Amino acid sequence: MSEPMVEKQVMHQQVMDGSMGHDRNKENALVSNLSSSSFSQGKLVLTIHIQPNYDSTDEISLGAVEQELNVTENDLLEARDGAKDLSLEETRVIMSQVLQIHEQDPNFPLTIIQRIQEFLSNENIFENPEKHADLIQEMKIEAALITNNSPYAEVRAVVDNTDDVNMPSATIRAWLIGLFFVAVLAFINQLFSIRQPGITVAANVAQLLCYPIGKFLEAVLPDWGFTLFGTRHSLNPGKFSRKEHMLITIMANVGYHTPYTDNIIWSQYLPQYFNQSYAGQFSYQILIALGTNFIGYGLAGICRRFLVYPSYCVWPASLVTIALNSAFHTEHNIPVAGPFKKIFTMSRLKFFVVAFAAMFFYFWFPNYLFQALSLFSWMTWIAPNNVNLAAITGSSSGLGLNPLPTFDWNLLLFDEQDPLMVPFFNTINKFVGMFFGMFVIIGMWYTNAYNTAYLPINSNRVFDNTGTYYNVSLAIDSKGLFDASKYESYSPAYLAAGNLTVYFFFFAIYAATISYAYLYHAHEIMMGFRNLVNSFKANKDGVGKEEYKDIHNKLMSAYPEVPEWWYLICLLCAIGFGCAGIAGWDTYTSPGVVFYGIALCLVFVIPIGIIKAITGIEVTLNVLAEFIGGSWVAGNALAMNYFKSFGYVTCATALRFSNDLKLAHYVKIPPRQTFFAQLIATLVSTLVCTGVLNFQMNQIDGVCTAHQPNHFTCPGINTFFTASVLWGTIGPHKVFGKGGQYTELLVGFPFGLALPFVFYFAQKKYPTWRWLRQVHPVILMYGGICWSPYNLTYVWPAVPIGWYAMVYVKKRYVGFWSKYNYVLSASWSSAIAIAGIIIFFSLQWTSKSVSWAGNDITAKGCEADLCTRLTLSDGETFGPGPGEFH
Repeated sequence: MSEPMVEKQVMHQQVMDGSMGHDRNKENALVSNLSSSSFSQGKLVLTIHIQPNYDSTDEISLGAVEQELNVTENDLLEARDGAKDLSLEETRVIMSQVLQIHEQDPNFPLTIIQRIQEFLSNENIFENPEKHADLIQEMKIEAALITNNSPYAEVRAVVDNTDDVNMPSATIRAWLIGLFFVAVLAFINQLFSIRQPGITVAANVAQLLCYPIGKFLEAVLPDWGFTLFGTRHSLNPGKFSRKEHMLITIMANVGYHTPYTDNIIWSQYLPQYFNQSYAGQFSYQILIALGTNFIGYGLAGICRRFLVYPSYCVWPASLVTIALNSAFHTEHNIPVAGPFKKIFTMSRLKFFVVAFAAMFFYFWFPNYLFQALSLFSWMTWIAPNNVNLAAITGSSSGLGLNPLPTFDWNLLLFDEQDPLMVPFFNTINKFVGMFFGMFVIIGMWYTNAYNTAYLPINSNRVFDNTGTYYNVSLAIDSKGLFDASKYESYSPAYLAAGNLTVYFFFFAIYAATISYAYLYHAHEIMMGFRNLVNSFKANKDGVGKEEYKDIHNKLMSAYPEVPEWWYLICLLCAIGFGCAGIAGWDTYTSPGVVFYGIALCLVFVIPIGIIKAITGIEVTLNVLAEFIGGSWVAGNALAMNYFKSFGYVTCATALRFSNDLKLAHYVKIPPRQTFFAQLIATLVSTLVCTGVLNFQMNQIDGVCTAHQPNHFTCPGINTFFTASVLWGTIGPHKVFGKGGQYTELLVGFPFGLALPFVFYFAQKKYPTWRWLRQVHPVILMYGGICWSPYNLTYVWPAVPIGWYAMVYVKKRYVGFWSKYNYVLSASWSSAIAIAGIIIFFSLQWTSKSVSWAGNDITAKGCEADLCTRLTLSDGETFGPGPGEFH
């Protein structure tokens, strides 16, 4: 029997530059590695357990390799213990699988990949292991760390690698609270979706408010219940648990989205649009709404082996949600060393409250009291009417080339790309792509390519040949179908330079997504398909053996899986709803659009899903769906709208549901409970939204008219109708087809297809270039589609913030970063949401404003008037005139 453990108190002083030596002293090596892996500056007392007969072969100095993995002392201790149970052959198998999956993974440290390659390529290690004891022990610890936890510091920071299978989740009170918030959020968001300004209450508000409600019910409800199928269900099963909290959040996340098909209903129903009165029937509305929503859910379930179970599918947005959940439910509070040589003892919950309060009060300034802080285009204030100055530096109408463009955190969240949430390579790649896209815009505008100098430089609107907004009613007949003679006597549709750049990069990014997935993720995709096929087999032996199992997959194996046929039934029912809605009414199209849309989604959902799960970037299919759908059903806007709904929206919904499935996976909610929670929450949300939609149609006087007294003017519906007529009625063949105005932009497809190959082979040729490994071709092009109407104002400020948080602090103070980073992100986003709601209802709803220079200066000169470089005289037009185009 071994001797008892001896506790030592060790005071460790790390050098200021954070470097880590390879001290081989038996005791100091262990202490140095454990402490410096977490803290690189300042003093910290650690309690370390050391065996009296400590041998240097038991512990080695991991040095900079472990610093690269950003492990805390607890991570390292657990990995060391787990390494004792691994044989050399098991380590070899695990590391072979790790290399296959993570070799091109920008989230995985290059140093570790190089060490794994060194380990696997040297046969002498396996023939004479005694000569390579240090490397073998290092690899065992790496293997244990990766398989007994997540390979990523971001996940380890907020997700526990343990589970209590007896912790309640789908309790009666969780269902009551969850469905309550689903109904409330659906009602509010649907009601105000057509108002200008609009308002959206997101799921993080429900996540905040449901905690005190849960604790209140925990205190007052009696322990009354019943037993069903051997399980007791009580009104009060005890402490309000983190699993209940997360299940409520998942339901709210499903419920707060309004059905995309509302746009189709409004454009059909309103007399100023297609004027089809049958669109006011509840049965028609609910069928097409359930069709698009549940198809996405069915696809998410079928794709979970590609997008949820693999450890490389991190889903960065889910980490912020879990961090907020952990702040309320974490009982232990470990001091951590941080910047300024200080030890930080504040708990996550207290830190959340302090950061929330600070942002709540501050947000009143850029959002209401001092709005110039939001779009801080200070250079245009020098000469407000200077066209060139506003075009290049303006934040409202220009390109936003400004070193200090905003003091509003909300602007940095415009694309759900919080720099404290997404990996830094995401932030920098998007900025670089957008920065180079700026020169394309400048080049077109100043050379008047495609007549862009007659239009604002960075608008996303559609214009006619007089430089005014395109009036689609002058190109269609009474049924909303294309009228060639009216079109030829009016004008072609023109796009601004910023919008043309967006379309070029959209074409490029779709092709790049396919080639990138083939080059970088073919192994993972094929592995997912094999596991999906194996899941239908009666003998499940070998299912999932190709991928190493991280701790979260192991823990979730304790719960019954959702059978594939449950999701298939959901998918088939949704297809039936969609087909019935289209075939049962005079929609001028056929149910075939449902299947064509699903086919488009099936092609892209896995590549797009993998990219979003790894990077946080979502490549949306809206432009491709409009392009293909408009070409397929040229002249029919309504058919194109359905194609877009079942292609673009289905894919987006599938990814949103996949993110929720990952949340449940991380928090260890039983899969079948998540299945029913999402299913029922979706049904309730759809019913509530459709009911409110009918109220809006029938009870709000003058709805969707310019002078509606309560501002229910439907700005989003106007934009949707314009787009549907432009790409459905007029059709993309007139814009991008042979002899079209912008045919040359189609070169984006081959450009995007080739670019990933360039970077892939460059990374193969120069594998030690760390910066090249961080280049992500899809995100580079994503930066290009962030233009119009957005600009560098929304992207540049995230770069220094993202570098400081996700690189500097994370590398030097990983314990501090792990404890506070995602909590800070959650607190600021939540504070902005709550403050925005209060400001809206208390002040903006009643049109109360504060008029002073700090609010008025942003609406002066070209920032407000959208100046153009070239102007037209009265009655003058640019481009071909009536009768000169067809």
